[in-house]
Amino acid sequence: MTSSSKAADSRTELQAALADDAAFERWYRATLPRVYSYLMSRVGGDIELAEDLTQQTFIAAIDQRARFDGRSDSVTWLCAIARHKLADHFRSMERRDHRRIRLEVRQLEAEPPAGQPIPSAVAERDLIARALADLPPGQRAVLTLVALDGLSVAEAGRLLGRSPGATQSLLHRARAAFRLAYEGGSTDD
Repeated sequence: MTSSSKAADSRTELQAALADDAAFERWYRATLPRVYSYLMSRVGGDIELAEDLTQQTFIAAIDQRARFDGRSDSVTWLCAIARHKLADHFRSMERRDHRRIRLEVRQLEAEPPAGQPIPSAVAERDLIARALADLPPGQRAVLTLVALDGLSVAEAGRLLGRSPGATQSLLHRARAAFRLAYEGGSTDD
């Protein structure tokens, strides 16, 4: 079978699945486990998140069905969509965390009442928030997952889509950059 006939078969399979309810149900039941397990392995066992991202993946696939060119089978195509949904989720999570840290810092009084020194805990919190905010996103994510959330390097790596070795290296760089930022240095790598 040539690649062009495989592509045509894959496109036909997806078109047939979307043609009627019974065909869609069969296609959905056949592809769902692989898409769900792909996402579940990347969200640290968070069942609710994996289910939500799986649902978003299938909705996007139906919306984008005209873009399916058949060069791969439909599960590979669905997993590529799932990868993008997962990346969107992590980016959104990072933006939310960044805004939360900024909000917490803003809620602190900028100036203490007259004659009172800035409490050391408040100054420390502000310094930590600024040092974290200065880190590149990947370093901030791994440091937050390992140091603040208490995840292992392997768990953080799975969440970030990195090997344990790459995650350990990123964590090492993150700790060094955080130390520099915390002590008033630069985080430039």
